[in-house]
Amino acid sequence: YCQESELLMTMQHLTPMLRMENVSYVALRQPIVFELEGFEVPRSHGYPLFALVLATYVLVLLGNGVVMSVIAVDKTLHKPMYVMVCNLAACDLLGGTAVMTQLMVIFLTGEKKIPYNSAYAQAICVHTYGAAVQTILSAMAYDRYVAVCEPLRYHAIMTTAHMVFVILLAWAVAIIIIAVLFALNVGTPLCGTYIRHVYCSNRSILNLACVIDPRHYVISLSSSFLIIFFCYTKILSACLMRKSDKASRSKALQTCASHLVIYLIYEIVSLIIILSNRFPQVPMNIKKFCTILIFIVPPLINPIIYGFVTKELRTSIIKLLKTRVAPKM
Repeated sequence: YCQESELLMTMQHLTPMLRMENVSYVALRQPIVFELEGFEVPRSHGYPLFALVLATYVLVLLGNGVVMSVIAVDKTLHKPMYVMVCNLAACDLLGGTAVMTQLMVIFLTGEKKIPYNSAYAQAICVHTYGAAVQTILSAMAYDRYVAVCEPLRYHAIMTTAHMVFVILLAWAVAIIIIAVLFALNVGTPLCGTYIRHVYCSNRSILNLACVIDPRHYVISLSSSFLIIFFCYTKILSACLMRKSDKASRSKALQTCASHLVIYLIYEIVSLIIILSNRFPQVPMNIKKFCTILIFIVPPLINPIIYGFVTKELRTSIIKLLKTRVAPKM
């Protein structure tokens, strides 16, 4: 989702920059310090905005932290679906932390400068979050596919070893994709330091390159959509075929509902990002705000969805809270 919106914005500048190939340039030397454009707001608004971002970040930490802690402590939740939920929560923390901590520094101090290494570290975290969300959601779709379409063989297929393999594969694919993406960019000569964005990303840094190589923009994660689409098409087909077993069909759909809602949230937010960049009349602050929604909305809402919709997880959270409160009463 991040890559699609960045590619749309980058292609507008790609052609004129490619014409610079035969033009001599003097690349910047280390130490390089970038400056983020950030939001165009009065300095007096910095403290209220800092408080707002801080409150949001605390809720993200609290929500995802509770989900991860409950799943880790409660042995009854040591099942493939919940272990994957735990990994999704960790991924959400990565994305939220990478962007919201930077925003808090900007709003609190007004300092928009960021060193070269820190800029790349943030960009790597941002893109790893984007890639890992897709691969983890694909792994979760596969787990639900096996649970619904092969219910009698589920435990034989989704053994602990197989579950660990699926989760490690999801992270490995995401990390390898991002590693290749940034390996192409290491050593790219830069002729500018002003990043016209709220946070550092692959596209925003490459826009400062003296010469742009279009090969840097070919990596995509569209395959994850195909996996999720295939799994849920099979799930829906299996549910519709069980016409005489309404209870089983209802239970199967309920187990998939929370995952589908979360996937739709990511896609809706991604669509908002892309559409906001399609219309030049949209104010820049609105466009910038839309680009950070993906790091705020899913990490904030996902724990609520799993905490309240998933009965087993909700029961475990209530049980844990009661045990924490009981000694004080």
